[in-house]
Amino acid sequence: MGHIIGKDIYRRLGEKIDNTTVRMPWSESLHEMLRTLYSPAEAELIIRMPYRPSSLERIAGITGMEAKILLPMLESMCLKGLVCDLWEEDHYTYMISPFVIGFFEFTMMRTKGDLDSRKWAELFHAYMFGDKSFLKSNFGNGEQISVMRTLPYEETVRGDFVEVLDYEKAAALVDAQEMFAVGLCSCRHEKSHLGERKCTVDMETCTSMGDSAAFLIRNGFAREISRSEMNEIMARSKENGFTLTTDNVKNDAGFMCHCCGCCCNLMNGIKYSGYPGVLVSSSFIASVDAEACNGCGLCAKACPIDAISIIEIEPEVPGGRKKRRAEVDTCICLGCGVCALKCPTGAMGLDKRAQRVIHPEDSFERVILQALERGTLQNLVFDNPNSRSEGFMRAVLGGFLKLSPVKRGLMSDTLRSRFLGVLKKSSS
Repeated sequence: MGHIIGKDIYRRLGEKIDNTTVRMPWSESLHEMLRTLYSPAEAELIIRMPYRPSSLERIAGITGMEAKILLPMLESMCLKGLVCDLWEEDHYTYMISPFVIGFFEFTMMRTKGDLDSRKWAELFHAYMFGDKSFLKSNFGNGEQISVMRTLPYEETVRGDFVEVLDYEKAAALVDAQEMFAVGLCSCRHEKSHLGERKCTVDMETCTSMGDSAAFLIRNGFAREISRSEMNEIMARSKENGFTLTTDNVKNDAGFMCHCCGCCCNLMNGIKYSGYPGVLVSSSFIASVDAEACNGCGLCAKACPIDAISIIEIEPEVPGGRKKRRAEVDTCICLGCGVCALKCPTGAMGLDKRAQRVIHPEDSFERVILQALERGTLQNLVFDNPNSRSEGFMRAVLGGFLKLSPVKRGLMSDTLRSRFLGVLKKSSS
């Protein structure tokens, strides 16, 4: 009977997490992950918690638990990365940790306790890339909003009158913050246990800034570093030809990743699933100066997602030598500029994209748009899972938002800012 009850709890837990901003379709590998990560009491708490970040007092009121019992549970779960504690003015709010960025990263960043990292690497890999249902659920319908975006290397951008905005500059993002941290790269740690890691860089390369750095330091996932050490890590990434990625927001980005094609799960998601939205591109795209290109192939070797191939061009005159030239797959190019960093002739560079890339203004906007695309926005609006009346309203709003014309309209340039403004006003 205990086994049946326990399994039912974890199925309900899976349904709860699946209804956050990152969809998590049920599978046996998900069941094993949840059963190992969460105790039955922790699972029950997550099931009863509100979806939005909430104060201890609100969570106590919604769950019916006393604050003195609830607080140590929440603090313990923060140390495991199952709950995130966020400082707001004079108190903490607590929110359910999603899968990414969330308990996948925090589990693989943990260095304390008796965690079997190899087992976790195998479980996470099986879930993310086993039958591809996870990727399909989140990106299979052309979704544009992901948790991370690509940063271009500024010096690779071409054009005298092309402006690189501050939110697109890695250096400007760092300059805007005062606190920095570094911890284990979850992707590299995972790939090292799977035997798939080909890079040799120090595994401690996951950097964070501001409030995100404070959260990681406070809960033991990272150590504090100076601004100069942060800049040294960025310089090393440039030298190694790593792609810089950050939060998919324009303001107050909290993370900066230093990604390689062999380890990064987001870039592997593009390469092995064909869904370009897994990692949002920058506002730029790589292009080749055909006359300057000598076909050396260094750009293709540097590209982390295999978006560049070397083709042979037939000679213009009979009997002439064939010429080799780089060709960019514009459907998946990230606009990172790593290819241009390695180009010896200056033939490769970044141009401004003709089509606008959506980068949300802040975390609030990203979460709302992400939930809207994935059909879970109703859970953030009516976020008390224990209220029958809110359950009814979730069902009504969820059905309305499933209508394609409604979703397309709210994601359009015309309605998006007005829609987000109303939601932001109602939540304040």
